[in-house]
Amino acid sequence: MPGTSPLSAWWAQRPPAAGAAVMATGIISIGLGLTGHGVLSLVFLALACAAWVALAADFVVRLLWQRQRWLAEAGTPAGLTAVAATTVLGARFAALDREFLAAALLALAAVLWPVLLALVVKHWRRRMPGAVFLACVATQGLAVLGAVLAAAESAAWLAHTALVLFWLGIVIYGLALARFDRRQVTEGAGDHWVAGGALAISALAGSKLLAADGPELYLWNADGRGVLRFMTLALLALDLCWYAVLLAAEAVRPRLRHDVRRWATVFPMGMTAAATLSVASAVGVPWLDGPGEVLLWIAVAAWVAVAVRAAVAARAAVRPSTVRHGAPGLRSRAPR
Repeated sequence: MPGTSPLSAWWAQRPPAAGAAVMATGIISIGLGLTGHGVLSLVFLALACAAWVALAADFVVRLLWQRQRWLAEAGTPAGLTAVAATTVLGARFAALDREFLAAALLALAAVLWPVLLALVVKHWRRRMPGAVFLACVATQGLAVLGAVLAAAESAAWLAHTALVLFWLGIVIYGLALARFDRRQVTEGAGDHWVAGGALAISALAGSKLLAADGPELYLWNADGRGVLRFMTLALLALDLCWYAVLLAAEAVRPRLRHDVRRWATVFPMGMTAAATLSVASAVGVPWLDGPGEVLLWIAVAAWVAVAVRAAVAARAAVRPSTVRHGAPGLRSRAPR
């Protein structure tokens, strides 16, 4: 389009999968907060918030003035990153005792979730990429944030609603797994890691539901708590198995080319670390803290690597054509 800057053109081409960058950055902030790295956690939170505001503004612009494009993008699995990213930020704000802001983000995510979920599931088919598991991630994100706020506000109804979402998320995971193309494990561009990340956020939701129970808010009887504890540990174990398989597949068949979907690799890595740390506290298994912190720093390293490659790719995309192809008057004078 004449008069459009390279930066505007690059931003206009941003796919919905870019929302995974907010999810990845937000979960790193949560993990750093759990391990006592408060200042660094706030730095990541600030980055996540800045990206969320930019993407939210773009979401509204497309909804109001580019309706056909919005509908087309909202129907893709990556469209649910809007819900997942919002709940991740809400969970971090809740941990900082910003319950009002966290509740506002929960309300926004709860409004978006049924609309986007219906649009996405409508377009499900066989042999889908790993982004198909975002339906589970978005659902469990609501469960996580609901459980955290239930504990903070002593709201039993919110905890029970989060429990329903927890079980619904597990059902959705099974449905998504039936449609997942197993070849993506060795061929996927990055979002195939969400197959494990969805289990990680499910385990995190279970741990937050367990933590919400207590003297001030009696939620589960002994049997109910036992089932929830078993499911939480089982989900974490399955997630760690996925992690090992996906990491081995990356070693056997490296995919080094930059792709925006690599943010959907960092998110499951960070979520596995956060889930391990949270489960360690909720179920009283302190020896999980060590592996959880190791996984966190691996996720931080992955975030840095993807961020650097994304910055290089963005710089190349917005660089004026005169710089990319050579400015006028600087052509080679060599004989032809």
